[in-house]
Amino acid sequence: MYQQIMEQIKQRIAVGDWPPNTPLPSIRELAIEIKVSVITVKRAYLELEREGAIITQQGKGSRVNDTIDLKVLQKAEFLQHLEQAGRLAKSLDIPGDEVWLMLKRYME
Repeated sequence: MYQQIMEQIKQRIAVGDWPPNTPLPSIRELAIEIKVSVITVKRAYLELEREGAIITQQGKGSRVNDTIDLKVLQKAEFLQHLEQAGRLAKSLDIPGDEVWLMLKRYME
């Protein structure tokens, strides 16, 4: 569950909803909002801080790291969507070369 929270936060950062230096909701506020335990949100925040996506300061809360490399975060977000699309294509028996052509069309 904490990994899903991490991905949601990273997605909001990657798409620009939460630009660098944006304060994040407190752990307690986010836990109440998404109806999970405080421990789960705290673990997500700790992992995000370890990855360098956010900074947490005692008494000041957490914020998006101002030195975050958005391109790296956006690429990771893209790869996650690509992985999901690949699994879906496989489950629908769509051949790889056809998937490649579809992707190529969207990139033109």
